[in-house]
Amino acid sequence: MERRTPLIPKKVFFVSGVGRHEDRLISFELALRDAGIERFNLVPVSSILPPGCEIVDKEEGLKKLFPGEIVFCVMARITSCDEGKEIFASIGAAVPDDRNANGYIAEHSGEWYDGAEGYAKVLAEEMLKTQGNKAAKTYGITAKGRVEKCTTAVAAAVFVI
Repeated sequence: MERRTPLIPKKVFFVSGVGRHEDRLISFELALRDAGIERFNLVPVSSILPPGCEIVDKEEGLKKLFPGEIVFCVMARITSCDEGKEIFASIGAAVPDDRNANGYIAEHSGEWYDGAEGYAKVLAEEMLKTQGNKAAKTYGITAKGRVEKCTTAVAAAVFVI
């Protein structure tokens, strides 16, 4: 039997951005551009942070990726054309104290409210607790913007394989 090589990310980095345009799709493209990830074919995945996955800064992570590459990410995204509203997209991550266990990444988005920015981290910590682990570290990133025209906010945990 042939043995397969598992597709497990080695690194992850966090980005956020806001885009505005008359067209919803172009506002999304501009938000990706603001976040620095517009050059990749983004594939959304669920919430698992693999054991041993190194958290790196955006600049280091982007150096490892190539234009057009298929890139996996956990993404929070919201688009609104209701001028004047304030919207947000957040990503939170919880790294377990047990280095052999997986961590979690949570996404949260909507209309801005007090406490919105930290709630994605709380969600990730709560998911970690479901497997009996505590968080050794948490990370979070939020994109926030007042709606003009159509506005999109994105936040993402981007994986490097």
